[in-house]
Amino acid sequence: MAMLTPQEIETHLKRIETDGYTILAEVIAPHLLDELLADLRRIELERSSQPADNLFEGYKTVRIYNLLTCGKRFEEIPVHENVLPLVERVLDRGCLVSSLSSIRINPGEQAQPIHADDQLIPLPKPHVPIVCNTMWALTDFTEENGATRVIPGSHRSADSPVLGQSYESIPAVMKRGSVLVYHGSLWHGGGANYSDRSRVGVAMNYCAGYIRQQENQQLGIPLEVAKGFAPRLRKLIGYGLYKGLLGHIDKCSPVDLLDGTSPRVVVGKPSL
Repeated sequence: MAMLTPQEIETHLKRIETDGYTILAEVIAPHLLDELLADLRRIELERSSQPADNLFEGYKTVRIYNLLTCGKRFEEIPVHENVLPLVERVLDRGCLVSSLSSIRINPGEQAQPIHADDQLIPLPKPHVPIVCNTMWALTDFTEENGATRVIPGSHRSADSPVLGQSYESIPAVMKRGSVLVYHGSLWHGGGANYSDRSRVGVAMNYCAGYIRQQENQQLGIPLEVAKGFAPRLRKLIGYGLYKGLLGHIDKCSPVDLLDGTSPRVVVGKPSL
């Protein structure tokens, strides 16, 4: 797949600033989509995964959390060359993996309540982006099968939506291999599936380096697994410093403890 050009990234960034979201059309290679779908189906069968049976997560929606512990293929998602550069422009290069999960919306599922992913953070709105989330379309996303519903421009609202209240929204329709990238304050929700097929997506969520991650990456990912991550992915899950300071251990980077090497004092030196 061709990489997004700097000009294309700028265009998508402006759409996020204006509408609160953008769609990167068919930017994921088909072979990766096939492999991810196969892995997810295998994991669901091995775990006998069932819906959480609540309104927010869905009564007919199967979710798998903490996917970075589920195989090497999932390690490609947070660092994808066509997605991460845009997320870094919305947040900054010190951003973190907040959570990585799959969402299979099965036939007969009702619409998820409209919400904003950052509405638990007690900051006055509107505010600078502190969360930037992405939805990978492993299958086509259509209005009939539960495409994510969005309310353009809602990220600029001074309020968050009232859970359970009805709002006018539009479907983020996109082809398989496309990625929805959106501001954490955008009002949105999974759509109802009126079709006879499942809609499968991967929610790759990021947060600013100074915000607490949704999933606890350091405890949720075994050290032996994290040691096998590429350097950029290690930093994305928290084995690094934000602005050369936040996250240090005795003025040293946590990546030294991960590797078992002699700790190097880095706090007070130029940002890594």
